[in-house]
Amino acid sequence: MTDARVTSVNRDDEHRFSKQPRPSITLITGLGVEGDAHFGATVQHRSRVRRDPTQPNLRQVHLIQAELFDEVTPDVEPGQLGENVTTEGIDLLGLPRGARLRLGDEAVVEVTGLRNPCVQIDRFQPGLLKQVVGTDADGATVRRAGVMGVVLSGGVVRPGDAIGVELPDGEREALAPV
Repeated sequence: MTDARVTSVNRDDEHRFSKQPRPSITLITGLGVEGDAHFGATVQHRSRVRRDPTQPNLRQVHLIQAELFDEVTPDVEPGQLGENVTTEGIDLLGLPRGARLRLGDEAVVEVTGLRNPCVQIDRFQPGLLKQVVGTDADGATVRRAGVMGVVLSGGVVRPGDAIGVELPDGEREALAPV
């Protein structure tokens, strides 16, 4: 995993589906991406706020592996699926819950779970939802639209930054939707 790196950083201050690529983003400990609509210690996703606005925000940072873009049609560009950080060279979906990602020199994000994609993906591109959510040979649901995390240590993140991975001690828990 020594070649893992950030390929794009993205944010949007409004609740739109896609996020705009930026030269850098700033992660703030316990809150997420400064200037992003999902910034906060409690849930910011609109449907979750309606259910219970006091829930902790386990979705402060959304990360997607750029390799997914090679597998879907038509073409998808970084930020278009709403991710804050686009990565390359790391199997995000294979990480256990609690894995820590060092992004650049300072920022650390702890992986909390899988993004649970919704119908908004099909509104963006019809048929895309079926390409990022499917079933495996045993009939279990497979979600490929990235992972979510919380900011443990803030810092500036830029395209080209290296990504380091620290796996949790003990028994590893598979990712589930958050």
